[in-house]
Amino acid sequence: MRPKNPRVFLDTSVVFAAVLSPTGGARKLFLLGEAGLLRLVVGPTVLHECEEVVRRKTPGSLSTLAQLLSNSSLETSSAPAKRQIAVAESYVQYAPDAHVLAEAILASPDWFVTHDKEHFLKQRSRIDLPFEIGTPGDLLQRFKDDFTLP
Repeated sequence: MRPKNPRVFLDTSVVFAAVLSPTGGARKLFLLGEAGLLRLVVGPTVLHECEEVVRRKTPGSLSTLAQLLSNSSLETSSAPAKRQIAVAESYVQYAPDAHVLAEAILASPDWFVTHDKEHFLKQRSRIDLPFEIGTPGDLLQRFKDDFTLP
């Protein structure tokens, strides 16, 4: 059974995709967050990485980033403790991504949404955590399926 207003942790790649594409799946997640149908969460590392990537690659989009973060009632999780980082490192050996996964573990989401194929999507069957890992499209499809009447 789908939780009411699922809690969704967003990876940097998803936030950046939402900034770049007003019609993509990542932006749709922000619209669902704005409508109160999803509870979007990021960690401090994700926020820092997003600002850094937008400043470096598309500095004219900083206002879009700020607007998305503000309008979606985005929550920010706390920084992870060494324990959460150690658990994350047992699944993901790339330290920056392990830190993001540790933030997700701390946030206790229903979903961890990412575009990172190498470190998360290809490995998701080996990552045994109490939340699902997928792309924006995966979550949108599940959301659609849950609302489709038989």
